[in-house]
Amino acid sequence: MGPMRSLLIAIAAVFGLGLASAQAQSPAPAATTKTDLMLYTSQPQDMLNAMISVFNRSHPEITVHFFRSGTTEVMNKLEAEYAAGAPQPDLLLVANALDLSQMKAKDRLLAYPEAPTAGYDPAIHDPDHRYFATKRITTGIAYNTKLVQDPPKSWKDLLDRRFKGQVIMPSPLYSGAAALHVGTMTASPAFGWAYYEALAENGALAGRGNGSVMEAVASGQSAVGIIVDFMALNAKAKGSPVDFVFPSDGVSVITEPVAILKTARNPAGAKVFIDWLLSAEGQAFAAEQGYLPALPGVAAPKTFPAGFVDPLLISVDPEILIKDDEQTKRTFSDLFGG
Repeated sequence: MGPMRSLLIAIAAVFGLGLASAQAQSPAPAATTKTDLMLYTSQPQDMLNAMISVFNRSHPEITVHFFRSGTTEVMNKLEAEYAAGAPQPDLLLVANALDLSQMKAKDRLLAYPEAPTAGYDPAIHDPDHRYFATKRITTGIAYNTKLVQDPPKSWKDLLDRRFKGQVIMPSPLYSGAAALHVGTMTASPAFGWAYYEALAENGALAGRGNGSVMEAVASGQSAVGIIVDFMALNAKAKGSPVDFVFPSDGVSVITEPVAILKTARNPAGAKVFIDWLLSAEGQAFAAEQGYLPALPGVAAPKTFPAGFVDPLLISVDPEILIKDDEQTKRTFSDLFGG
């Protein structure tokens, strides 16, 4: 059992992910008439546009509308819509299982037991079929190759004086991946809040989402950034003066789950969209975009290092991530603003 699967199994126990054997399932029936679908997501704009375009090659009958922002803003907007009695999306595709676990607890997600999950490790999907992992995204360290001659190899290297005032990170007040990463790090005995206090003392800054971190590192505004893997590796492949490190002392991981709301106006179209995301075609396209696919057997992205193997994961009690989520954001804000 690999370390990434072990952590996902641990997360499964609390987030509601299951370990029951996957069964062969029939895909949702394809839509036969023109239809509209509303998606709320935290995916980067350019990657979202490309994904919808490729989806529409197979399903031109479905017009996908969307609202995109950082996961926290997406969820805040949706919560306001629930308070007004008018939730808008059919589908959610956001950074991590914590948000959808909370939605499930409020009985806001539609079960989809027919989703095509055969071939997946069942540990990464909700056992009640209310949300489904679509990929694996780790958080590590990006650096500007023109500014950094001796790259950091671990999280603790970022506390070195040579990186004073040169580290930028996404804020958990905006990014779902950052919320899980900060929660994971501060719940780990190896790091805790003492690590973030030391980062603050060393002049580390908080941006908004991972995109702002990538821009700062690529432009040389910051020498080093804490960031999701695909964003830095994609930028490197496109010629930006950046590289990426999977820290030797571990990474956090999110699965970017997808779910249908019970209030969806177009649940049939939403099921078609989920079917495509979980299909071999959808997973291969995720890898083409630079994401580690969730479906076993689909090759890692070409942007990843040759011979890539799953990195060491930082293991924490997932209950802590749920219990301390709001306090984590408040404490981070006290240290770094926002």
